[in-house]
Amino acid sequence: MKIMKQIFFFWSLMTLSFIASSQPWQYPATKTVDSADTYFGVTYPDPYRWLEDMKAPEVTDWFKKQADYTDGVLNNLSGRKELLNEIKKLDKMQPPEIGIERNYQGGRLFYTKRMPGEPVAKFYYRQGINGKEILLFDPTTFISGKTLSIQRTIPSYDGKKVLISYTESGAEVGSIRILDVEKKTFLPEIIFPSWFGPLSWTFDNKAFAYCWQHTADNTDPTFELNTKTKLHVLGDDVKNDKDFFSNESYPELNIQPNELPFAMVTTDSRNYIFGNVANVRQENNLFYAPINQLNGRIEWKVLCKPEDQLIKEIVFKDDDAYAITYKNAYNYQLIHTTLKNPDWSNAEIIIPEKSDQTLENIIRSKNYLIATYSDGIYNYVYKYDFRTKELSPVKLPYPGTAFVFCMDNKTDSCSILITSWNKPPTEFDVNLSTNKFSASLLNKPPNYPAKYTNMEVKELEIKGHDEVMIPLSILHKKGLALNGQNVCILESYGAYGISMSPYFDLFFSSMIQKGVVVAIPHVRGGSEKGQQWYKGGFKTTKPNTWKDFNSCAEYLISEGYTSAGKIGGSGTSAGGILISRAITEKPELYGAAVCNVGMANAMRAEFTPNGPANIPEFGTVADSIECRALFEMDGLQHVVKGTFYPALLSVTGWNDPRVVPWQPGKFAAAIQNANISGKPALLKVNYNSGHFTEDRNETYSNFADQYAFLLWQCGHPEFQMK
Repeated sequence: MKIMKQIFFFWSLMTLSFIASSQPWQYPATKTVDSADTYFGVTYPDPYRWLEDMKAPEVTDWFKKQADYTDGVLNNLSGRKELLNEIKKLDKMQPPEIGIERNYQGGRLFYTKRMPGEPVAKFYYRQGINGKEILLFDPTTFISGKTLSIQRTIPSYDGKKVLISYTESGAEVGSIRILDVEKKTFLPEIIFPSWFGPLSWTFDNKAFAYCWQHTADNTDPTFELNTKTKLHVLGDDVKNDKDFFSNESYPELNIQPNELPFAMVTTDSRNYIFGNVANVRQENNLFYAPINQLNGRIEWKVLCKPEDQLIKEIVFKDDDAYAITYKNAYNYQLIHTTLKNPDWSNAEIIIPEKSDQTLENIIRSKNYLIATYSDGIYNYVYKYDFRTKELSPVKLPYPGTAFVFCMDNKTDSCSILITSWNKPPTEFDVNLSTNKFSASLLNKPPNYPAKYTNMEVKELEIKGHDEVMIPLSILHKKGLALNGQNVCILESYGAYGISMSPYFDLFFSSMIQKGVVVAIPHVRGGSEKGQQWYKGGFKTTKPNTWKDFNSCAEYLISEGYTSAGKIGGSGTSAGGILISRAITEKPELYGAAVCNVGMANAMRAEFTPNGPANIPEFGTVADSIECRALFEMDGLQHVVKGTFYPALLSVTGWNDPRVVPWQPGKFAAAIQNANISGKPALLKVNYNSGHFTEDRNETYSNFADQYAFLLWQCGHPEFQMK
């Protein structure tokens, strides 16, 4: 009853605010058209369909006007500039950051490194781990007037050449170049476009495999269809590159247009070529063949098919294959078979399913297979000894989210990066033979003022709409009064089985110091509780994702952490489904929402450039049951004219290859025309970004806008209109 009174009181204030509003929002005009789709006897109106023509001048003009209008509003917020300057100042205080993608080849260590305050990382090498550092590639000066981002680097096995793929303005689809390490010059070949870049060198260092696609146009519906793995021989004309692995070259493999065929070799198992037919489907679909067929017609054999229920990584050690499966194990188990005769149905169980932890990933060193588990919040690391077949724990220095990585498989020396809500990411070196941890030789620990890590962390489980217990992480300043007056930021995701694992976030820490409650619901669609948790927010069960989110909002109100109208909800990418449906189903809970590069028009998703590859996760309108499920997911379809909606900031990246700009654009347009609360509905367009960007200047500015908007509309006194 208490929570209902709070919501009613907030809604009454919103009504009065609307009636008394002296500052109406003068949005750029948005026309509507008579457009609709009819599926299985049901008609679904789509009055903003015209915005999908991203090449039309009237559409690009509409986006530009919306962007200018939004920038004018956000730039007039007090607190926004101060927040941005605070984050940039903290960034400049930190030690240099060496990336985890490191390679040790030919006696040389190759790595990326970002110096304090630099927008993007540069590429370096050393002769040995303690050698002199030499700069190889600076993406900020390579093309005059442009700041590029390094997408991927792969040194040859002799360490004499490096494949570098780079992108511009967050586009992700980039160019592949070949760098001569000694001369510090590029070979003449340029391969463009390639989203996923180079895949591997051949063992003779004379050729490499890479992902090929026919267009870089992120608005082209065929953008991600019928891709190929090609093989390029150094010095040859790119036009002569061999179609190494695709449906065109191997139609007998039945590779679908929306599947991505990747092929490569690996030093983990040097006698074979491996092919991976991938999309967002969790289950692996792999092929392999003898290495001696590399330069001729390859006779691909099935290594595993989706029905084998193998997910995530498969680790090879010569002729041995180790895989994670959910078959008869919802928390996953580790199994083993051989490449000489793969038989997953009768595979040896290496690590049985654990009842209280889920298996997240596996990697290998020389003598150990390292398995990382999660209890839904914290990680646990185990090592399996290939020689003794014994499993033993690797005790971490402190609880948190752990990322284990090894530069090669020739030693048992690896690195572990640990972070949590109140602990910045800190890297350790670990000798797996002794389990001895030591300070990283490459990365020094971050050094933030104590106030940014001094917070109270609560890990709870709260009852959802269907009585299922939902994990909820709550972060706030110590001693904070739970009087219902606090602004609350509520963020989650809920798709692809991706968990909201604890991580240190500077923006979270800054807001917590300002008295804001930060809460992370671990909604269904992630895998915090294993395969069943993931499938509990999948296609027809997808409503659990946003209902779990709303249940957590209601709990925070009922317990006095915040109140109705003081919650700012946020969802990114596939989390656009979560946030667009959370606010269209229960708008009264929220003061504001951010739909960040969000999928808000699910019924039209499969017609976007990245849409066909995502059909396995969300469904297709060609299936009657999945079509109805997509309607339920579709925030745009649930916008009702004359409704009191919370404030909305819809965000898009102009170069986004994953969620095309018209997805968040159409949602913003619909809320602008339907909302009667008097609260703003704005569309922010990042023209120098895509789905994201490595450029810290762009990233920090983008999120300063988002959080300033949420705090402004939820009533924080430091963030108000000037």
